[in-house]
Amino acid sequence: MIKFAPLLIGSSLALSACDSQEDQVEDRIEEQAEQSARESGDTPVALGLTERQLLVAEILAADGTELGDVEAVTKDAEGNATALLIEIEDSNPDRYVTIPIDGLTARTRGNDTDLSSGMTMEDIDSLPDAQVQ
Repeated sequence: MIKFAPLLIGSSLALSACDSQEDQVEDRIEEQAEQSARESGDTPVALGLTERQLLVAEILAADGTELGDVEAVTKDAEGNATALLIEIEDSNPDRYVTIPIDGLTARTRGNDTDLSSGMTMEDIDSLPDAQVQ
């Protein structure tokens, strides 16, 4: 039993390092997205929504299944949103993909505005990983 203690401690440190690196990536994405949203202000960038509203939206399948959360907005030179970086729901480790704005519709549920997509979880899972750093 004592022989395994160093191995377990080493494994814990390795897992902590992975979690820390994942957290750092997530923090950088969030910082950049918040800065961009502050710069955009109250100007709608897509679907009649501001960048800040897009950043708190969930992506839903047609049947209401949650596909992921919006993490960042990609905009063109005119400031219009063209794509969304989303974190896939229940991915572990976190997995990010980019989806186009085209084909999404704003959907209000109570006080929340989410984005409805014709995509399924299988469609989302088949997308290539987004390049995040």
